[in-house]
Amino acid sequence: MALYTLGLNHQTAPLAVRERVVFHVERLREALAELKRSLAQEAAILSTCNRTELYVSGEEPAALAQWLARYHRVPADELQRYLYTLPREQAVRHAFRVASGLDSMVVGEPQILGQMKEAARTAESAGTLGTLLHRLFQRSFAVAKEVRSTTHIGAASVSMAAAAVKLAARIFPSLKDQSVLLIGAGEMIELVATHFAAQAPARMAVANRTLERGQRLAHRVNAHAIELRTLAEQLHEYDVVVSSTASSLPILGKGLVERALRARRRRPIFMVDLAVPRDIEPEVAELDDIFLYTVDDLATIVSANLDQRRSAVVQAEVIIEAQVGQFMYWMESRESVPAIVALRHQAEEARRAELERALRLLERGEAPAQVMERLSQTLTNKLLHAPTQALKKPGK
Repeated sequence: MALYTLGLNHQTAPLAVRERVVFHVERLREALAELKRSLAQEAAILSTCNRTELYVSGEEPAALAQWLARYHRVPADELQRYLYTLPREQAVRHAFRVASGLDSMVVGEPQILGQMKEAARTAESAGTLGTLLHRLFQRSFAVAKEVRSTTHIGAASVSMAAAAVKLAARIFPSLKDQSVLLIGAGEMIELVATHFAAQAPARMAVANRTLERGQRLAHRVNAHAIELRTLAEQLHEYDVVVSSTASSLPILGKGLVERALRARRRRPIFMVDLAVPRDIEPEVAELDDIFLYTVDDLATIVSANLDQRRSAVVQAEVIIEAQVGQFMYWMESRESVPAIVALRHQAEEARRAELERALRLLERGEAPAQVMERLSQTLTNKLLHAPTQALKKPGK
C-alpha cells in the first residue's frame, strides 16, 4: 500500500486559494469517512491557516486531487497548479519537517506541532488512522521533540509580542514582581497580553477607550480593565507599559511620563510602542529611567532571532534525514511481511507433501536410505525453485 501526502501551503498558494480548501472542524470527521470509503485505507487531514494536507495510505493520488477540488467546489484545473503530491520517502520527510517547524511561515514556530497532534487524534477517533499513519505521526512528534531539544530552532523570539517580553526580562530581574499595563485591546495587544500573562506578573491591567472591550480581554488573561482617560492618574503604578492603538495622535506625552517618574521616585519604566503612528511621543526616550522601544526596534530583534533559527535548520535537517532512513527501513520491512508469510506457508506445504510421500515409500518396504535421499533432494528443489526463478528475472 502506497503512502503519500497531497496538499498546498503558504509557499505554493496565496491566502485567497488556501481559505477555499480549509476543512472546518465540524465537518472533518465526515470528510475523513468519505475518504476512507472511496479512496484510501488510511487518511488524516491537517488543515490550518497556512496549509491543507491529506496524509493517505492508498493508491490513487490523482483521484484524491479530484476529490479535494470536488469536496470544496473548486475547479480541479484551477486548484491543480497549487497542489503538491509527495510519495513515500518524500511524504515521510515532509511530515517530519512540518512537525519540526521547518516548513512553517515562521521557521521553528511550535503551534504546528499541536495542530498535527490534533489532526492525528481526529483521524484516530474517526477510525481512519491505521498502523502506517499512526506510526508516521508518532515518529513525526518524536523527531520534532529531538529537533527542539538538540538545536536552537525554537530558542529565539520571532514575534513582536515575544520580543517585547524578552526585552522586559532584560530590564527587570523577574517579571513576577512587576506590574504590566497594556494600552489598547486589538489583536497585537491580545498577543502581548498572552505572552506577558505566561510570565505571571504581580499585576496586569488593560486600558482601552471602550471599557467593555478592555474588560473582555482582561478577563481572558486574569487582568483588570481601566478606562484610557484615567492613565494620567495611574501610569506611575506600572513598571511595564505596552501600547498599540489606532489613535492618530500620541496617547502618552513627555510631560505625562515625567510626572509618572516623579511619583515613582525615579524607578524605571520599560515601554514598548507597537503603534503606527506612534502612541508614545519620541521625546519620552530622552528621559532618564525610561527604556522605550518602537516597532522598528523590535523588528530588528525579530530579524536577528530568525537568522539564529535559520542557522539551526541545517542541524535539524541532518536529524530528519537520519529519521527518514529509519522510518523507510521499518516501512519496507513491514511491506515484506506478506511475502515472508506466503513463502513460509509454501515451504510448510512442500514439507508435509514430501514427508507423506516418504512415509508411504517406507511402508512399501523401500530402503530407508534411498527414501531419505529422495526426500532431501525433492524438498531442496521445491524450496529453492521460487527464489531461483526470481533471481533469473531481468534486473535481478
